[in-house]
Amino acid sequence: MQFLYLAKARFGPSSGTEWTKYVEWSGLTQLTEVVTLDGMLGPVVLGETKDSYWPHIVNEDWMLDFFVDLDFLLSELADTNKLNMLSVIRKPSADVRSVDWGGFTFLGYDLLDQEVAVSALTNCGGFPDVFANSELSHVGLIPDFDRAAEIQDMLRRMHPEERHADCDIWAISRWQGDDRLPHPTIASG
Repeated sequence: MQFLYLAKARFGPSSGTEWTKYVEWSGLTQLTEVVTLDGMLGPVVLGETKDSYWPHIVNEDWMLDFFVDLDFLLSELADTNKLNMLSVIRKPSADVRSVDWGGFTFLGYDLLDQEVAVSALTNCGGFPDVFANSELSHVGLIPDFDRAAEIQDMLRRMHPEERHADCDIWAISRWQGDDRLPHPTIASG
C-alpha cells in the first residue's frame, strides 16, 4: 500500500456562485464542501509538471499530479493553510480506516474514472439506479469501503457504455493540522 499526496484548491461555499450552481445542478444539498480528486471540482495547485518533479511523482498516465514524496510537495507550496492537502491510497483492497494516516484524517472513498479525472460520485449527474445522493457524506464521499466496492461493481455492470462508470476506488484523507505535515505510517498489529 502506497500513500500518494496531492494539494488541491478547496471547493465549497467560499467558491461563491460556482458552488451555488454546482449544488443546484448536482442536488447534493448535504455537502459542506467537496473533497475529491476530480480536477473540475477543485483544481490541483501545482498544475504544471516541472522537470524537478519527475523523481517525486507517480510516472504513469493521468497520475502526474500525485506526489510520492510529501516533503518535496510541501517544499513546492508557499502556504498550505487554505488548501486541501490530501493523502490517498489508490485501489485499496480492504477498508483502510485502521491505517495510521499520521495527522491526516480519513474522510472516505471516492470512485474515479480510469483517467483519474471525473468522480462518478460527485461529477456525473448521479447514478440513481446505483446509489442515492443521500449516501454521500458532507464532503461527497462514501464512508464505507464495502459500499464503495458494491457501487463500483454495480456501475461497471449497469453502465458498461459510460466511461466514467469504469472507475477505481480511492481512499482519501485530509490534513487537519496547522503544523508541518508528517509522513503517515501503516499501523502495526
